Amino acid sequence: MRGERSPAFEELEELFQKRILILDGGMGTMLQRYKLEEADFRGEEFKNATKEVKGNNDLLCLTQPVKVWDVHYKYAVAGADILGTNTFNAQAVSQSDYETQHLVRRINLAAAKICRDAADQASCETGRRIFVAGVLGPLNRTASISPSVERPDYRNITYDEIVAAYTEQATALLEGGVDVLMVETIFDSLNAKAALFALNTLFDDAGYTRVPIMVSGTITDLSGRTLSGQTVEAFYLSMRHGNIISIGLNCALGCREMRPYIQRLAQISEGYVTCYPNAGLPNAMGGYDEPPEDMARDMNDFATNGWVNLVGGCCGTTPDHIHAMAMAVKSIPPRPKGQRSTTLAISGLEPLYFTNHIGFCNIGERCNLSGSLKFKRLVKEGKWEECLEVARKQVEEGAMVLDVNMDDGLIDGVAAMTRFLNLLASDPDVARVPVMIDSSKFHVIEAGLKCTQGTPIVNSISLKVGKEEFLRQARLIRRYGAAVVVMAFDENGQASDYDSKIRICKRAYDMLVADGFPAENIVFDPNVLTICTGMEEHNNYAVDFMNAAAWIKANLPGAKVSGGISNLSFSFRGFEVIRMAMHSAFLKKMIADGSLDMAIVNAGALPVYTDIEPGLLQLVEDAIYNRTPDSSERILEYADRLKAEAAARGGAEEAKVTKVDEWRNAPVEERLLHALIKGIVEFIENDVEEARTCGKYERPLHIIEGPLMDGMGKVGELFGSGKMFLPQVIKSARVMKKAVAVLVPYMEAEKLALIDSPKGKSVSRSKRVLMATVKGDVHDIGKNIVGVVLGCNSYEVIDLGVMVSCEKILAAAKEYDVDVIGLSGLITPSLDEMVHVAKEMKKMGFKIPLMVGGATTSKQHTAVKIQPHYHKTVHVLDASKSVVTVANMLGSNNEEFWEEVHETYQEIAEDYLANQKDRVYKPLAFCRENALKIDFVANPPAPRPRKLGTITISDYPLEKIVSRIDWSPFFSVWQVRGTYPNRGFPKLFNCPTVGVEAKRLFDDAQEMIKDIIATRSFRAKAVVKLMPVNSVGDDIEVYEDDTRVEKIATFFGLRQQAEKERGEPYLCISDFIAPKGVAPDYLGSLVVGIFGADKMSEQYEKDNDGYRSIMIKALADRFAEAFTEEVHRIIRTDLWGFVERETSETADLIQMQYQGIRPAPGYPSQPDHTEMATIWRLGEVEERTGVKLSESYAMMPAASVSALVFAHAQSKYFAVGKIQKDQAKDYAARKGWYLDRVESQLSSSLAYD
Repeated sequence: MRGERSPAFEELEELFQKRILILDGGMGTMLQRYKLEEADFRGEEFKNATKEVKGNNDLLCLTQPVKVWDVHYKYAVAGADILGTNTFNAQAVSQSDYETQHLVRRINLAAAKICRDAADQASCETGRRIFVAGVLGPLNRTASISPSVERPDYRNITYDEIVAAYTEQATALLEGGVDVLMVETIFDSLNAKAALFALNTLFDDAGYTRVPIMVSGTITDLSGRTLSGQTVEAFYLSMRHGNIISIGLNCALGCREMRPYIQRLAQISEGYVTCYPNAGLPNAMGGYDEPPEDMARDMNDFATNGWVNLVGGCCGTTPDHIHAMAMAVKSIPPRPKGQRSTTLAISGLEPLYFTNHIGFCNIGERCNLSGSLKFKRLVKEGKWEECLEVARKQVEEGAMVLDVNMDDGLIDGVAAMTRFLNLLASDPDVARVPVMIDSSKFHVIEAGLKCTQGTPIVNSISLKVGKEEFLRQARLIRRYGAAVVVMAFDENGQASDYDSKIRICKRAYDMLVADGFPAENIVFDPNVLTICTGMEEHNNYAVDFMNAAAWIKANLPGAKVSGGISNLSFSFRGFEVIRMAMHSAFLKKMIADGSLDMAIVNAGALPVYTDIEPGLLQLVEDAIYNRTPDSSERILEYADRLKAEAAARGGAEEAKVTKVDEWRNAPVEERLLHALIKGIVEFIENDVEEARTCGKYERPLHIIEGPLMDGMGKVGELFGSGKMFLPQVIKSARVMKKAVAVLVPYMEAEKLALIDSPKGKSVSRSKRVLMATVKGDVHDIGKNIVGVVLGCNSYEVIDLGVMVSCEKILAAAKEYDVDVIGLSGLITPSLDEMVHVAKEMKKMGFKIPLMVGGATTSKQHTAVKIQPHYHKTVHVLDASKSVVTVANMLGSNNEEFWEEVHETYQEIAEDYLANQKDRVYKPLAFCRENALKIDFVANPPAPRPRKLGTITISDYPLEKIVSRIDWSPFFSVWQVRGTYPNRGFPKLFNCPTVGVEAKRLFDDAQEMIKDIIATRSFRAKAVVKLMPVNSVGDDIEVYEDDTRVEKIATFFGLRQQAEKERGEPYLCISDFIAPKGVAPDYLGSLVVGIFGADKMSEQYEKDNDGYRSIMIKALADRFAEAFTEEVHRIIRTDLWGFVERETSETADLIQMQYQGIRPAPGYPSQPDHTEMATIWRLGEVEERTGVKLSESYAMMPAASVSALVFAHAQSKYFAVGKIQKDQAKDYAARKGWYLDRVESQLSSSLAYD
């Protein structure tokens, strides 16, 4: 019984069309301001609770309702249109950490009432309709990632448990009167899909009034993916089925970091888009610093670009942030609602769109018990890693979707499907593609759907179960978020001929579409049946399938067609040559016709159509198209000949060539490295054994400490730089675990031998690491990952769980005699708790290392706040680096490690503290009074340029540029440096140590230059702008023309403030320009770019020619600098013409033996990169040359140079150095910026903290 539809739908739709709505900000941020203690969280009712509840913010709805109401009210009066209830963790799974799961219903009812009361009060005062959103957070367990690296198929929570938890919470929120339900901070789409399943079941089956559902995900790392590995597009596709009104992103990132992902979401969302980021990234102290005006400016940018419909804030944001955002987007029209897509789109970790450009989708068939005897045997024998390798190989060979079928009378289909799909999810290389959940048993299909975070395809349902059951299954499939294959069966059986195929498919299509199933998510399989069976009525099966497929495509809008191609050739089992030729020929025809969108096929075994032996091709096509009455007999005769030939060869149908991957030929250390990075377990045991017996490693432990630890170190580097994401790291840890397992028996044998040896009887145990999330914090996913990675490396991990008090941590450390204590925390208060633990460790005389980590921690915070209290403290950035860190802390050279840590941390702390102290800087007013004062009467400005305006230089002769090249920086790129007296070019060639190599390098460069010039591979472009200007204080005004009436731009300057010797001026670039009203003056700008190098470099990289790739880039840089010198010379002597005669010698130009300077924005004379934007605007740089500026003001192509051109004879290069706050404020006022932006932009130039 479907419930009614809330009027909130129409209200929100109307508002979304009119303006950008405002969401509230961080609830936890505001509650932390109250500095509540354990007693406050308990209140009177729970004062005798047996477990600490500090940090359980949701419980405050019962114990501190006034404070929660106050937070809601402040956000509402600040401008929020939607308030989220204080229920982020208010479901049984998360509340069980506090043993308060029995309070879930009470908490949610109370939270809804508190929020509603605050909203109503604010509505009365402001006259605005304020909505209440029931918040459903992400849970502290994930359905897509195993907490145990040894058991990648294991999950510590099931889909059904998640559904039950969200059902209980949502029921209370709905009964409490919320207007909207918001599933937010999604890091695992499977958790969110379970939430959407729960909500839609309440609305459609339990009779609850349907309210709008909002969804918001979280991009957690540098790779731009969710924690469980999905891209933004894949995440969206996983959510779009859930009857949602909006989708967006929140948490983890600040506005700037979130920008590209919101932009992409805005492009693909069919509904409305929400955005509520953190107040920047956490600072070194774990707090959030981004001020309201900066977030407001970024939100204004998002709104101006037409990306958002609802904006707000997450961690670190306050009512001030919300008010600033509301003002910033007030007058900007909202993003138009997205258009509904009619394209079939499915996903794994990455999306797959069935657009025309993909042509045909081949579905891997080998993970199917009925289609692969090998796979069936592996499943029955429980060899799941080898099963995974079957899947991986199909993906490598081009399968775009993986078909998974576990139907067998002797196998538990539900258990096998669950285990294998969980295992697939642990391998990112495989999980990136969507899956097809294939079973004739609907309960097995449901088991598969409960394991899949992406958008899968179900294979299959049909009308043979009757209309009612058919529609019930279809509705559930849609609710789970999947597309569906419909087989051409009905109550009377299987469709075998053309007429029955199209009749059944038409009936099923009409029923599904009328029931609301999206047409584009319907895939028909009109039954590929076996030909050449010896029965005449079967001979036309292939033709009937082709004709039916064409009819479906022409008459059932949006529907797709699939088929199980292996059925076609089933008569020829054992004759793969015939079978593969038949499949290839069949597919060629249907793909060319566009009548087959996808098919289950062994992609790696298919021959190229043109490679099929002509005689065989004729036979199989005669059979497929039923051309002659005897086509079946002739192909059967061909099969008999193959059988006879095979018998003559001893039963082998054909010699099989085993393909060996190239990396398998590398030395064993390289193979171990490759396997660790790629997460390949197939060969690890043999490779480790080879390393053990090769004679290079005296002890098994040396293999762990050598190549295996080197590999994990590399994994850590890749993860830290965003080139690997979390599932891949876990996969690497699995490989490490298997590698160590090979060596453990030999290390145990060493211990026994040591006992029996005369040298001693003691045997060292494994090193023990105690892990705990500190008191008040319940976040433990990161800690768990560190634990499993350490466990993979032979460390014994003692995990105390979450919310662990200092007393319990230290007591356990003593009880278990641990070697390292590891503390984890995500929220800001955890930092203070870590400091407390460090102090107590020192007080109690601990000597073991303390390791801290978590999202809010940092090396600087550790150095400044923790390490001074406990000397042996080290910060660990992420899980992948924990192994190397622990090994160093406990290794034989640990004294050197700690010495380096202490020196590094002392430098960090000293730098931090030094930056807080006053330095000797002069006030800005004093510096301006003592500026450089040129007498422009006695030393007048340069004359008016001969060619005022904008001049474009295209395809400048490369030969001229080459003659201007300064070669010394070229050799620095290659780190080829001569020794005195043979330094620099060309003396370098005479150097006894590097001269020969330098000459060889130079000769190679000359050969490449010859090719570049001969083929015109480089293109040199430039634009010059010459403009009338005058200085006004520290700035330079630019005028439209010589009348100097209309100002069109300003170049802003910064002045030196560091104290100087008496009489020395405090310089600013404006000093070199005549002041307004004194004399007319002029300024030039130039931008040059060398195009073509990037393309050449990419090709060299493809050819694995790294040397030439580096060479071409180094030469492009030299061309760019040389071209700049040439353009500057042209400006001086021709375009501006302020020098009558000048040497044209390259050496003089390199040494800048000429009048004037050309400083660049972002460099010492003006360290503000944003000034480049003015150069680009005035000179129409991108339009005229193609040289672009990135968001961070990097020039593209990289071989580009920009500069301002000053002509006065007294102009000279200088460095601004550090500036004081008085100048930062003055600069902000002149540029129309907030001070925070100046401080961010010029952070490295500030002389204050």
